[in-house]
Amino acid sequence: MKNLFFDICKVKNAKTKRISSYDVEGRNSDFWIIEPGETKTIAEIDGPGCITHIWMTQAGSLFMYREVILKFYWDGEESPSILVPIGDFFCLGHSLVNSFCSLPFSASTSTPYIFGGKCALNCYLPMPFRKHAKIEIRNEGKQNYTQYFYIDYEIYEKEFESDVAYLHSLWRRENPTPGWGPEIPISAEEANIVNKEEVAYKNNYEILYAEGVGHYIGCNISVTNFHGTWWGEGDDMIWVDGYKWPPDLHGTGSEDYFNQAFCMQNNAFLFNGSSIFEGFSIFGHNLWDGKLQGGYQTSYVFHLTNPVHFKKSIKVTIEAGHGNHTQNDYSSTAYWYQIEPHKKFDILPVEKRYPILFSFLNPESLKTEKRNIIITKEMEEMKKKRK
Repeated sequence: MKNLFFDICKVKNAKTKRISSYDVEGRNSDFWIIEPGETKTIAEIDGPGCITHIWMTQAGSLFMYREVILKFYWDGEESPSILVPIGDFFCLGHSLVNSFCSLPFSASTSTPYIFGGKCALNCYLPMPFRKHAKIEIRNEGKQNYTQYFYIDYEIYEKEFESDVAYLHSLWRRENPTPGWGPEIPISAEEANIVNKEEVAYKNNYEILYAEGVGHYIGCNISVTNFHGTWWGEGDDMIWVDGYKWPPDLHGTGSEDYFNQAFCMQNNAFLFNGSSIFEGFSIFGHNLWDGKLQGGYQTSYVFHLTNPVHFKKSIKVTIEAGHGNHTQNDYSSTAYWYQIEPHKKFDILPVEKRYPILFSFLNPESLKTEKRNIIITKEMEEMKKKRK
């Protein structure tokens, strides 16, 4: 394996370019205004080339990080390969801001844990394209949205080899997760059911389902914890190239999948950590004292040294509490590279994307369509036992 910085000492036959929001008239209005309901193309680039860095900072409504979506198209495709709310793409869930640093993403703010706060966002994931790249921003909120941005890229003379894949990213949400026993505490005896085979395959929260050839490189998961205790305990389970039992990758717990232990901690490392930490969340109004009382959490993990390769399909899942008994608000952003074409995916309408605090205006509007899950005899017995 090459050293991470090996290529920096090699001279490339490439041109370095940038597209930014600078004021073309030479004044200091170095931003774009995107009106409610408007979609603006902020970059169109002819290839072959590769986007090497994106910086953004923005101003708008309290919930702009969920109202505004990013759309990336490669080589003239009709369906975007990246379709994610702007905050979640940069690993900040719930429309909250915070400073953190990982290898692919970083954020910097002077007003942490504020809805819609001012924040600098950076992405360093390489985004190669052969013929054309197009980036759109769509404002689905009700206020004008202000965007500053840099898009740094390289242009090459030679085409990429056939094994170079395109970056993809999608966002999902279940609010609430369809837990079979939300009244059962996370570590209670009644929660310790058998969760295996088709029960796990159907009931687990789905982070990603993709078809084609490529490799999964990680995700972030945002949880609004109104269960009242530790939200995790659920195992990650990843199926590669079709269903089988046990799955190709089977984990041991939610915090374990994010490379931490005994709940999540208030840290942000290169490959894993908390970009939003529940212990300091305004929703739970508690400092970390070893007992979670509910709040907002965004956890991230990147498989940059251990990507999950697939030749036909991949299904990435995690239990919402052991055996999927809890009912919390789960949303996630998955990142993967694959050869086109990709399986088309959509995004929930804006009224289904707002953070839970917004529900006091219209509580029913936030609820997403609830999945039907398998309810086993053991689940029914455990619910009766709990009563």
